[in-house]
Amino acid sequence: MLANVSIYWFTGTAGSSASLYWETAHDPQTFGPKEPSGVPTAVWLSKTQDIAIRRFAERDHNVLRWTEFERGGHFAALEVPEALVSDVRKFFAELR
Repeated sequence: MLANVSIYWFTGTAGSSASLYWETAHDPQTFGPKEPSGVPTAVWLSKTQDIAIRRFAERDHNVLRWTEFERGGHFAALEVPEALVSDVRKFFAELR
């Protein structure tokens, strides 16, 4: 976790990486219906902190895989890398 935070700090990219959160909070269309993109999409969420409403995700995206895990959180790649990599591999294997 410290290495991840250090990368943001030493490269001066914390502000630009956080801009998505500001833009989302100030965009009136954030929670409105969107034109479906058709792009194959996988959703990976942690039951410990993530909140997602599946019907809205499926309405706006081509959700092919929906996975909920008991462990992990916002930094899943650092917290449970094996589980995340396994799920990503399964998603792309299903696309073949």
